[in-house]
Amino acid sequence: MTSLNISEIKQRFPDFLRRVESGEEIILEKSGKAIARVVPIKEKRKRRKLGQERGKIWMSEDFNEPLPRKKKRDR
Repeated sequence: MTSLNISEIKQRFPDFLRRVESGEEIILEKSGKAIARVVPIKEKRKRRKLGQERGKIWMSEDFNEPLPRKKKRDR
């Protein structure tokens, strides 16, 4: 988290916005006192539906069986 004075933000506003877009949280200060926090907006994820991949995935009948033992190599 970075703290910036309002006069700094006024001078470099496009840079300030790029930093917020990249995920940085910035605290705004006035006369050395924190007055606000600017954070990026996180998009809400769509809720997944149970069974939406049904019929698209195939698993072998024996996928859960133990794997065969490795044979010892001859030396």
